[in-house]
Amino acid sequence: MFKNIGVTEIIIILVVLMVLFGAKKLPEFARGLGESGRELKKASKELREALTDDEEKEKKS
Repeated sequence: MFKNIGVTEIIIILVVLMVLFGAKKLPEFARGLGESGRELKKASKELREALTDDEEKEKKS
């Protein structure tokens, strides 16, 4: 999806974000995105483990 985005486009996006939200808000947004990503990764790992455990229990029965 983002294979064609180059350095110039990323810089333009960052400048637009700074203009829209201000330099003080961007670290808060980045922190929130990082925390959301960690939570999503944790939840998907827990779900995979639960599904794997269920499959192992079914095989033993």
